[in-house]
Amino acid sequence: MQIWKKLGLTVVFCVLSAGMTVNAGFTESNVHSAGQSMGVGGLLEESMDPEACLEAAQNAKETRKKIYGYENLGVARVNDYLNIRKDPSENGELVGKLPKNGGADVLSEENGWYKIKSGKVTGYVRADYMVTGEEARNLADKEATNMAVCNSGGLRVREEGSLDAPVITLVAEGEELEVVDIQDDWVKIMLDDEAAYVSADYVDIAKKLEKAVSLTELKYGQGVSDIRVDLVNYAKQFLGNPYVWGGTSLTKGADCSGFVLSIMKKYGVSLPHHSGSQAQCGKKVSLSEAQPGDLVFYAKNGKINHVAIYIGGGQVIHASNPRTGIKISNVSYRTPYSVRRVLS
Repeated sequence: MQIWKKLGLTVVFCVLSAGMTVNAGFTESNVHSAGQSMGVGGLLEESMDPEACLEAAQNAKETRKKIYGYENLGVARVNDYLNIRKDPSENGELVGKLPKNGGADVLSEENGWYKIKSGKVTGYVRADYMVTGEEARNLADKEATNMAVCNSGGLRVREEGSLDAPVITLVAEGEELEVVDIQDDWVKIMLDDEAAYVSADYVDIAKKLEKAVSLTELKYGQGVSDIRVDLVNYAKQFLGNPYVWGGTSLTKGADCSGFVLSIMKKYGVSLPHHSGSQAQCGKKVSLSEAQPGDLVFYAKNGKINHVAIYIGGGQVIHASNPRTGIKISNVSYRTPYSVRRVLS
């Protein structure tokens, strides 16, 4: 964390130093006066190249912009999800949802609507449900979450911050893990609803805002029944709803197996309320054979501890943890342990 503090101080000093250099071009008395009141600027003026300072300040500005990744930041000010439509109209086709405090690039404004881009979704939202400018920046500073972005494939996630600790799973390059704490050479993260550790050498720490979720109809390929398509669309209705340990309610809160249990119940499949027990139901299929509606299981030390529903396109929907609730993730956000087919 010290590197962030050092960067901030450097930027402040550089800005002061650059300001002193510009003032020097006006009058000698201005320089003398400024030098008395801001001695640190005078000190830096002699020890640092003004052009280098300005470059450092500009780089810091660019770095801050990249923290959130948006050129013209807009943040959703809603209680749950903000609807994204194909056209700037309440009757426009729904193409995505932006979660509460989610971030987007505001591309244009049209009759009380913003055209935005967030994640893979581009469309229109009601302008009165999104904040922009300094208000958006302040909200983002408050709500953005520290994420560890894996910069190496096959990153080992361990039970403790030690090379001797057991490996829970492997995480693919580009996956984002919620940061709990930074401890010297290790980063404590949340892996669904459990704490775990990754080496600081193989992740980049960045503040992130939630992105929009696409509701564009998936292209499933051959052999996928209408019931599977319907199941996926039904499950996605509950995105953002709460995670509650031991819960089975799709609206008031469910844990991972409770979410799966309740979704499958609608389609005539009765499952136990335990991920390990659910993994004994149906028939085993390979990940390459997975179809929307199949169950994907994840394990810790060979013991199943999490379950999700495959929705096609290399993605799963699951009740992850209390912070995110029900969400969509890449199927390989951690190493899949097994896949079961419970729908006939």
